[in-house]
Amino acid sequence: MIKYYTRACNFYFGENSIEKVNKNLAIPLHGNKLISFDTIEILSRKTKKKINIKKINNFNSKLKKKVLFDINNIKKKKKFFKLNFSNIPVLMGILNLTPDSFSDGGKYNKKKAGLIQARKLFHDGCKILDIGGESTRPGSNDINPIKEWERIAPILFQIKKMKKIISLDTRKSLVMKNGIKNKVNIINDVSGFQYDQNTIKVLRETNTPFVIHHMQGNPKTMQKKPKYKNVILDIYDFFEHKIKYVRSKGIKHNNIILDPGIGFGKNLKHNITLLRNISIFHSLGFPVMLGTSRKRFIKDLSGVNDSKERLGGTISSSLFAMMHGIQILRVHDVNEVKQSIKVFNSLNF
Repeated sequence: MIKYYTRACNFYFGENSIEKVNKNLAIPLHGNKLISFDTIEILSRKTKKKINIKKINNFNSKLKKKVLFDINNIKKKKKFFKLNFSNIPVLMGILNLTPDSFSDGGKYNKKKAGLIQARKLFHDGCKILDIGGESTRPGSNDINPIKEWERIAPILFQIKKMKKIISLDTRKSLVMKNGIKNKVNIINDVSGFQYDQNTIKVLRETNTPFVIHHMQGNPKTMQKKPKYKNVILDIYDFFEHKIKYVRSKGIKHNNIILDPGIGFGKNLKHNITLLRNISIFHSLGFPVMLGTSRKRFIKDLSGVNDSKERLGGTISSSLFAMMHGIQILRVHDVNEVKQSIKVFNSLNF
């Protein structure tokens, strides 16, 4: 049996989008008339074809049912915890409390520096703060969960007093338990809950919102010749399987975010293919998060124009993701990305 997938494409913005939606010429993305689409791409493992939404009725009944189901997931209003997606993207600020993260290791792992940076990120406009005590950069080694928690705890004790939305970037159930006890709101496990078998149990027992993140392999080995049959559809199938799995383990809530994991077990071609087709994940029916901030693919593309902070590449990839309806961007440079979004919106909305 051939499996088909639906990707929204050819997006409109602002007043142009509203006009198209009101004339039934475009479909609003996640219930927001300010961004809409009038074309879908139907994909299988062997074929792909773009068509205008007006031609859906020409499909046979089985394919039409599948496409309409996917479109309903794409257009329905997305909800997650206390976040408001009426103005996207929502920014998740990164606070690495490690000595060895790939771009800012050692900068914020002291209590005072970490607290100052947390306040800055919130002031600059992040709605979620993602804190982590273990580097998962390519080639990194695992660390003991007790050591990881010791890096996180002093700053978390201070940050939780701010009563903001806090995400905890960890693969370990012990760290998750401790974080949740200390007012962490979201769990962001880059292993997709494959590293520690007890993590799903913790999430079920605490009813905590979480991110399903895709990573092929583990941080130590993930960049050693990663392979996919079809990187887009393989990751889509991974998300489908993982959603069914967490449901089977008793997690019934819909406070789930999907992150395809740019740079986690992907080479340059994989990353670019994912970014170009990122809107396919909307048809799974959950908010999509993307993390391109300062990542290696920017260096690979920019060559001699690479810079340490890779701010230009971060901004351009963030705006590209925004133009494809991505709800959450995970970034280091909140102020600069926020500025670029304001300018973009002023010009387009």
